[in-house]
Amino acid sequence: MKIAAGVGKNKNILEASKLVEFDVILTESEEEFIDMLFEGKVDAAIRGSLSASKIIPKLKQKYPKGVSRASFLEIDGYKFLLAPVGIDEGDDISGKIQIIENGAEFLLKMGIKPKIAVISGGRAQDKGRSDKIDNSIVQGEVLTAITKNKYSIKHYFILIEKAIADKANFILAPDGICGNLIFRTFIFWGSGKSHGAVTLGIEEIFIDTSRSQTVKGYVSALEFARYLVELKTKNKKVD
Repeated sequence: MKIAAGVGKNKNILEASKLVEFDVILTESEEEFIDMLFEGKVDAAIRGSLSASKIIPKLKQKYPKGVSRASFLEIDGYKFLLAPVGIDEGDDISGKIQIIENGAEFLLKMGIKPKIAVISGGRAQDKGRSDKIDNSIVQGEVLTAITKNKYSIKHYFILIEKAIADKANFILAPDGICGNLIFRTFIFWGSGKSHGAVTLGIEEIFIDTSRSQTVKGYVSALEFARYLVELKTKNKKVD
């Protein structure tokens, strides 16, 4: 098994690569990183602290139907997906539906039945306080109505704490900016653990990681990538 990892300004990935029991191919070049991933020279790739603005557009160019990232998070043994976490993702209903479809498919491949929590910008009774709040709530209601016959899904409005208490395993943030802020608060200020952000809607295994990640965080992302490679191999054998 070979996994590529990007080396940018955050050198913690160098130490992390020494703490895993599989080959990690390090690169400081976004071009080489993408080439290894797309040409199948590695089984998976971890962004490390390379430039997302140089890597993500390449993925979106190859997969124009939609690419999004979902962080796989954990707290006290409770694991869940959080999406979108790319700050330019999940801005409209069609984009959110694609994220729900891809995220649910990912969980099912892991043997997990999706339990989806849609989060919006206010409580139900907050309608009328601003156009932005109204639009967010309406989007949450529409998304839930469209997908309720296919998935176990509930609109929690702004009450993300209730979604977590109900052990939802897929939390859909109002947009990518909110998702990124939730992620940063949960990981860098709270007591949560990140396994990295899996990229949905692509054939390759690409794990996005924060440029501020710790050694422990990068190790977790590398181990998550290995798990996904093993799972993909197992599923191919079953097929």
